[in-house]
Amino acid sequence: MTRILRDDIILGRRAPGSRLVERDIAAELHVSRLPVREAIRTLVGEGVVVARPRTWAVVREFTPQDIQDFGEVREAIETLIFVFAAQRHSADGIARLRSAYEREHAAAVAGDAESARIAAGDFHAISAELAGNEMLGELIGVFVTRLRWLFGQHDDLLAMAEEHRMILDAVAERDVESLRRLIPRHLASGQAAAARRLASPSSI
Repeated sequence: MTRILRDDIILGRRAPGSRLVERDIAAELHVSRLPVREAIRTLVGEGVVVARPRTWAVVREFTPQDIQDFGEVREAIETLIFVFAAQRHSADGIARLRSAYEREHAAAVAGDAESARIAAGDFHAISAELAGNEMLGELIGVFVTRLRWLFGQHDDLLAMAEEHRMILDAVAERDVESLRRLIPRHLASGQAAAARRLASPSSI
């Protein structure tokens, strides 16, 4: 249940500011209200839902300051993640990362935005695993849902897939210096897309 609601928010199926009414969601998904209530509570903790006493919970509406704040934190942490992934990956790990990129590229070519964005999220998640650092994993786990919502709905799917291809190549070649240049530029693209979405709510 939590995953369904989380994906609905991350992928834009439930818009910022929209109400999350337990009764309606339970009826929609053919479940009891209890798992819906637990899912909403979890998503409040993940920072993508706001609980309002004596009324409905709502999908969080992010601000330009949120984008700036998360972008600064994300650049520092994800640069480390990809550097460590380059230094520590195995052949199996690179195969998994390549598979995520290939799924993303194929979906982008087909114009399947939702599948492309899911695969792009997988690309980053697999990289975090390849980094092999539990502390980094815990840090990014605190706000990964917010990051995926803010930076996961790219405008140009093919361009984003191409950026992931370049990152994949650098990780596979253990090219740390290239990654230190590529990652901030890549994340800036996602940050700019998020800013454009907030400026044009109808596009969310």
